[in-house]
Amino acid sequence: MNCQENHREEYKGPVLNEDPYARFGFTKDALLEAIRLGEGRFTKRELAKALGLKGDQRSGLKLALRELEDGGEIRKNEQKAYEMADQLPAVTVLEVIDRDVDGEFLCQPVKPELQGPKIILKPGERTRGPAAGVGDKILARLAPLKDEEGYEASVIKKLGQSAHRILCVLRDNTRGPARLVPVDRRARHELVPARGETSKAQDGDLVIVRIASERRHGLKTAMIDEVVGRADSARAGSIIAMAEHGVPDGFLDAELKQVDAIEPVTMGYREDLRDIPLVTIDPADARDHDDAVWAAPDDDPKNPDGWIVIVAIADVAAYVTPASPLDKGARNRGVSVYLPDRVVPMLPERLSNDLCSLREGEERPCLAVRMVFDRNGNQIGHRFIRGWMRSAAKLAYEEAQAAIDGNGTGKAETLLEDVLKPLWGAYGALRQARKRRKPLEIDAPERKVIVGEDGRVQGVRLRERFDAHKLIEEMMIQANVAAATALEARNSPLIYRIHDEPGSEKLDNLADFLPHVGLKWTRGERPTPSRFNTLLQAAQPTDHYETVNEVVLRSQSQAVYDTDNIGHFGLNLAKYAHFTSPIRRYADLTVHRALIRAYNLGSDGQTDEERSQLQRIAEDTTSNERRAMAAERDAVDRFIAAWLADRVGTEFEGRITGVTRFGLFVRLHETGADGLCPVSRLGQEYYMHDEAAHALVGQSSGGRYRLGMLVTVRLDEATPVTGGLLFDILTPPESGKPPKGRGRPRDKYERRGSPRAKKHNARRKKR
Repeated sequence: MNCQENHREEYKGPVLNEDPYARFGFTKDALLEAIRLGEGRFTKRELAKALGLKGDQRSGLKLALRELEDGGEIRKNEQKAYEMADQLPAVTVLEVIDRDVDGEFLCQPVKPELQGPKIILKPGERTRGPAAGVGDKILARLAPLKDEEGYEASVIKKLGQSAHRILCVLRDNTRGPARLVPVDRRARHELVPARGETSKAQDGDLVIVRIASERRHGLKTAMIDEVVGRADSARAGSIIAMAEHGVPDGFLDAELKQVDAIEPVTMGYREDLRDIPLVTIDPADARDHDDAVWAAPDDDPKNPDGWIVIVAIADVAAYVTPASPLDKGARNRGVSVYLPDRVVPMLPERLSNDLCSLREGEERPCLAVRMVFDRNGNQIGHRFIRGWMRSAAKLAYEEAQAAIDGNGTGKAETLLEDVLKPLWGAYGALRQARKRRKPLEIDAPERKVIVGEDGRVQGVRLRERFDAHKLIEEMMIQANVAAATALEARNSPLIYRIHDEPGSEKLDNLADFLPHVGLKWTRGERPTPSRFNTLLQAAQPTDHYETVNEVVLRSQSQAVYDTDNIGHFGLNLAKYAHFTSPIRRYADLTVHRALIRAYNLGSDGQTDEERSQLQRIAEDTTSNERRAMAAERDAVDRFIAAWLADRVGTEFEGRITGVTRFGLFVRLHETGADGLCPVSRLGQEYYMHDEAAHALVGQSSGGRYRLGMLVTVRLDEATPVTGGLLFDILTPPESGKPPKGRGRPRDKYERRGSPRAKKHNARRKKR
């Protein structure tokens, strides 16, 4: 893994006031001051110049910047320059998004990387010139608040109405005006349709609205921009998720026109792979097949007991050319989105399910990699091929596994000796190498929502995981490694799939928690996948395994796309680039084009223009992937909530998976659904949040509800529109000692001027 080692000098006892970076030739204060003065313009090179660093001192700067970034003191912006994490630009563009409980306007920066700190509009600003209200964009000057954290914004110029749109359900109100109820479960306020707007929709319609005007008192008014469906429809969960997260649906006319005009590719100069019995192994309900595999023993006497593996991938680059309408549309979508009742594809169906799908018995163009492995599973060679193939069979994971287990039928049994057994033989060698590599082995079971043709949920089942899944996964990983290695060998720029090691703050939280379940994490030692695996193995025989597994998962960074390679922590690989799914991931398509150009595999490779945009493409694709993941998660929540709506009052077994100041999150064993039990439902006792122990602790009794605790809950409310579930916990708290100290602690809302504080002061005056 291409990471700077954390070298430490021998410790000789406490040294007061020693600067942690003095050994690198600069101080922490000097570095932070340089970043502050740079105002978000200084990259690592400029900072080194400002500090007068040379040679090995630059390695120290890299380590220092990484530590400060992990610690949340600084951040890297889209220009790869560093800025203070707690300091916003003095002048920036804001969006007015809401009011707080005291009636003040709340704002947030338009740029996502700047969002976080609280920003309120300066009192009286809304009365100067054109009123700035919720939904407006403003150019504002920021100043730190005096009595609390955050900023106060002074309007320099109103920029007009923002794109702040809200998805709501229109509800008729027989006792008064109609209401617009936001579908976001975090929303606190309903809206009122502006005059004449109710004629655009009917009661129960899902509508996208924008704020029409601001009132000093009462509910906000809104204009209806679009009707997207019915809230009570069986497929509303997907409709809401797509609209709420802005998932693009459908294709532009220019894209459809281009795809209609496409002529199927012919073999031409391609290498003929039709005699090789490549097979696709996918889920039983898969509609597209973008990868095929084949393996055989290596007959080279210099590689005894070695293996040859070919991974062939649909040649999307042959049809989707750079800067074409199809290419621009695919880049805008970034990834395919998989919802319980539908797939929102990155490419039109004629490509994803036909021309670029490796159908059984049909000839297709492919970009393949021929890899050579020794007997121990080490990749010792590879070659990329612009090929012409014909899939020998389309197999489901269950079919392939049954044949290997001696229970095969049909075509899987026919292919057992010549195709499947060699594949499993090669996988046996790759599995040895994987064990030596020791990637992160987190147990993350997946649940699949089964939806009928009518769009209604029929059940939720745990996805079974066979060796057939692991075989395909490992062969795809090796193909991705080969792609990154091959492009680096030709000095070709590319988009890597990177995964950073956990940040210091997350590791500190993990170290604080583990003693509560009888385990420990030594601080100061560099985290490695092997260390996490050892921890999980230690937790395996205990009742806390699922909890530790969850906490370890939450401690990890998120994988992203980037042109700057730092390796993949979770897979424990130094070089990794997505190559195997260009039908559904745009990053893979860029890697295909880079390989075509680097190895002269055709005239349709990567252009200079695309090369210059790779970092932006990486960032956009990461953002689109996050959008897809959020939409998929929310759609699943809504479908399950709809399924459970008829079971309100039923008792379920579950486990506490989250502990917050305001309540407990519980995951049901039966469905994997997550719901909330608010702290107000835990009885009359006041519960304090022990953040380190991940527990709510009764102030008087010491009884506690902790992370990972098995509980019985009763479903009190299921709201399909929001996907929210509310539980009552029937299991009594575990016994424990009351927390030290007297009195209820003040929370962040209990400050001077808040409604709670005003009520408290009024009671004091009466006494």
